[in-house]
Amino acid sequence: MVNILVCDDDSDIVSALRIFLTAQGYGVVEAHDGAEAISAVLRGGISLCLLDIMMPGTDGLTALASIRRESNVPVILLTAKSEDGDKILGLDMGADDYVTKPFNPAEVIARVRSQLRRYMQLGGGAPNPDVLSVGGITLDTERREVTLDGDPVTLTPTEYEILRLMLESPGKVFSPKDIYRRVWGGDSCGDERTVAVHIRHLREKLEIDPSSPRYITVVWGQGYRLEDRK
Repeated sequence: MVNILVCDDDSDIVSALRIFLTAQGYGVVEAHDGAEAISAVLRGGISLCLLDIMMPGTDGLTALASIRRESNVPVILLTAKSEDGDKILGLDMGADDYVTKPFNPAEVIARVRSQLRRYMQLGGGAPNPDVLSVGGITLDTERREVTLDGDPVTLTPTEYEILRLMLESPGKVFSPKDIYRRVWGGDSCGDERTVAVHIRHLREKLEIDPSSPRYITVVWGQGYRLEDRK
């Protein structure tokens, strides 16, 4: 799974980009200021950044400078038409491309694909198919080991398979029926409560506050989604 970091202080823009990108099969990690973007890149597992320039606190150019000191992950700037000077400065600082707001979804996807293709051809960020990660959660499929912020987490076999399923498609909403069919391999009729119990156990092991989860959230009327909401 290719994970894309979307960083913008406008939650509507973040939501729109999530819809566009997940529809193309990408995982999405959200950030709402430059500091969050830097932390997300340093945690690893990010293949490309969509980074707004103008944000309160740590702005996009400051975040870009920090990211470039640690990573060669592609960065596409999100800019307003009035920010021509910042676009040029950003490119000089190491950004790979930019998209001007209001953006055309097809253009965003085309630019993302172009940068990812170039990045992979150069050997950067080649994903390890044995390791899945979102935020501080890492799952090693070869060793069947799970860690949270570097600390080992003990899961039951069923909890492990549910987590693996959701880590393979960050941001995707899985209905209880989908989870039951793909993990248990049978008819899900009447087993939504079984899935809910296992999700609750996963939250207890992976969340600081299970009642206000950072990772595994409920999409009411639809199912469950794994994402990094930090």
